[in-house]
Amino acid sequence: MSAPERPGAARVLRMGERGLLVELPGEAETVALHAELVRRRAAGLLPPVGEIVPAARTVLLDGVDDPEGLAGELVRWEIPPPDPRATGTVEIPVRYDGPDLAEVAALWGLAPGEAAARHASVTYRVAFCGFAPGFGYLTGLPEGLSVPRRSTPRTAVPAGSVAVAGAYTGVYPRSSPGGWQLIGTTDAVLWDPSRDPAALLAPGTLVRFTVVGSR
Repeated sequence: MSAPERPGAARVLRMGERGLLVELPGEAETVALHAELVRRRAAGLLPPVGEIVPAARTVLLDGVDDPEGLAGELVRWEIPPPDPRATGTVEIPVRYDGPDLAEVAALWGLAPGEAAARHASVTYRVAFCGFAPGFGYLTGLPEGLSVPRRSTPRTAVPAGSVAVAGAYTGVYPRSSPGGWQLIGTTDAVLWDPSRDPAALLAPGTLVRFTVVGSR
């Protein structure tokens, strides 16, 4: 990943009395800024901040003691690409048996087994979380493999469903409605309130899918 632009090329906006919203040019810049904020906070180099919440092209800083001061610092930072050693890699075993696998494979110009192998050949990164507790939006799907959402969403998608939509991959942590294309299933528990941390995936985490079966 090439070095992204500095936050000074983006917009730093006030959000209420103690919040900042950093709008960035793209996904790579957002991932890099989030990683740098987390690194600096862990090293004691970041002024007090309550929460750091990434999204697709923004990073929200909430509970900031000195928003004006931090905004001034952000525009002077040089942001390096994320260090892959800074986060662990989570391996998720997948049975590539989803009801939409054949359709997705056809969109990719591959046989279902080839599509499964292609999907599992990539190292993904959790860009941000949302939609449901434990649901991570994973980036890393190669260009040209973006797929549309289903024209008619399902009223119930089983927990553990591995899915793709647009340029993202995700795993449904619990049964819920959804319009993503379902390509596989996993027994991995994405969200467990009795576990610390409750979420298996957090922003910045690297993810590998391992094939344990396919059509």
